[in-house]
Amino acid sequence: MTPTWDAGDPPKHPPISGVGWLLVALRVPILVVVIFGGLLFLLVLRLVEKPLFGMDRPITPWITQTVCRVTLRVMGLPLYIKGPRMTGPGAIVANHASWLDIFVLNSRKNVYFVSKAEVATWPGIGWLARATGTVFINRDRREAKAHAQIVEDRLLHGHRLLFFPEGTSTDSRRVLPFKTTLFAAFYSPRLQHALQVQPVSVVYKAPDGVDPRFYGWWGDMDFGSSLIRLLALPRQGSVTLVYHTPLRVDAYANRKSLAAALETHVRQGFEDQSLFG
Repeated sequence: MTPTWDAGDPPKHPPISGVGWLLVALRVPILVVVIFGGLLFLLVLRLVEKPLFGMDRPITPWITQTVCRVTLRVMGLPLYIKGPRMTGPGAIVANHASWLDIFVLNSRKNVYFVSKAEVATWPGIGWLARATGTVFINRDRREAKAHAQIVEDRLLHGHRLLFFPEGTSTDSRRVLPFKTTLFAAFYSPRLQHALQVQPVSVVYKAPDGVDPRFYGWWGDMDFGSSLIRLLALPRQGSVTLVYHTPLRVDAYANRKSLAAALETHVRQGFEDQSLFG
């Protein structure tokens, strides 16, 4: 898919060294055991959890969080946290740089992602997304009302949904304008005066000596190649999550003003961390 923003030339990565391939050979089997072992454990527990609790998931999200934390440790990617994480029900919005965001954001908070529908068909990632309760949305304006109802029902049930309002991933060096369509669900009579939304800035710092866009994943980039390059790094860069003060929905007149305020917080946190982090 061609980006609608100026992505520039794709990064040119040097060939993977012998040490790099050794790291790949060591890390891949561990990740397979951690991720798919965790998925199997989660699915078995859901056989008990679902009949007892229905849509509620009091146990399995903790498995997801643990798997994501261990995955980042195996990758060797340091994660730093700034700001208070939201307590209680609500929604979260963040900028979107990479497939890696899923592991990063899941590792510190029990959340359910809102994702484009085609992700459900992707090998590996799609299976994980379906098993962990992801909400899948088609990019069809004719279905916008139905999607808003699904989002509203999940939020009313206490699920903490996480949105990527940019609508696409980037080169990790920018924040794109937020799309406002899904924010309509926040203004239903049942949610508007009860819901808070927390903006989160996701900021990657590439390792020394590589392209600053190393962690970005956009356009026609291949997932497998991106994963292998990351696993081959002897020394990773880092990622920082900047949690901003949650905003009450009813403090903003409509979805556009709310989206603009959330985008401002995410962009400011991204720029501040990029400059001074």
